[in-house]
Amino acid sequence: MSVVNGWIVGHVWVAWITAIIAFAVLARSASLFVEGAVGLARRLRIPTLVVGIVLVSLATTAPELSVSLVSALRGKPEMALGNAMGSVICDDGLAMGLCGLMTVSVIVLDPIILKTSGVFLILVQALLFLFVVYDATLNRWEGAVLVALFVAYMAFLFRMHRQGRFRETAAAEAALHTGANMGGRRMTAYFVVGLAGIVLASEFIVTSASAIAKSFGLSDAVIAMTLVALGTSIPEVATCVTAARKGQGAMAVGNILGADIMNICWVAGASAIANPLTLSRQEIAFMFPAMFVIVAAMLILLRIGYNLNRVKGAVLLALYAAYLAVFFLVFPR
Repeated sequence: MSVVNGWIVGHVWVAWITAIIAFAVLARSASLFVEGAVGLARRLRIPTLVVGIVLVSLATTAPELSVSLVSALRGKPEMALGNAMGSVICDDGLAMGLCGLMTVSVIVLDPIILKTSGVFLILVQALLFLFVVYDATLNRWEGAVLVALFVAYMAFLFRMHRQGRFRETAAAEAALHTGANMGGRRMTAYFVVGLAGIVLASEFIVTSASAIAKSFGLSDAVIAMTLVALGTSIPEVATCVTAARKGQGAMAVGNILGADIMNICWVAGASAIANPLTLSRQEIAFMFPAMFVIVAAMLILLRIGYNLNRVKGAVLLALYAAYLAVFFLVFPR
């Protein structure tokens, strides 16, 4: 592995090819991982909204977790935190925007989703900012607090589910039974092979992304906020677009809200426990306001009428495009 990594670092064109192949493997592995995980949830007859907020989100954020953990353990903490924050922006701007544009009809939301997951998302991103703003570091204790909040959030959702607070639509109930006949061995194989592919691809993504960053004169954090964040968010984008086109918009929105919370609490928190995460002052001054604006816009648009339509999707995509444009003005080559 060290010989291969050395070849990647020493040749930029090899790094680009490796990154493309690794992202493709990552996307396919995540797809298998999600299919296995959701197959299990359907067998257990877990409601679709809970599947979207919890299980699918946990599965689709596996690439972010793997890449960030590998980055932290390999002494690249700025790439780990940059990937987590960049993924939140990508999920809310790109994935949610495409979900709105490609939905077969207006996505009607249960208000309780925004009143629970939406409010919790606002709180944890503010807490992350408070942890990082003074010393530009997310240390192990702060990471442990975020992970503890993630566990509390999971417990809260399951309590809400047991109290019958999540409403199901007829379409959601139908989707719940789709693929429920997947065999146990096949389900396990998808889960194991998908997880192995995610971990292996993550190793090569971290190495190739670092090499590409150096070739452009950029920091690891900057390349993580854009290229790596976009690549690791492919599962969320694919899952949301597929769900929207199949009339399962509620699951797609739940997946994105859950993924945002997990990127902050689970991905950043667990990675900080492995190795304290850092960003430069310039990166903090740009990334946090950008994240606050896009997350706030997403929540406000969803709150208006408690739905997501094509106009709102277009607004979110425009915000993401503006973020990328400003990003490359702030961090020129």
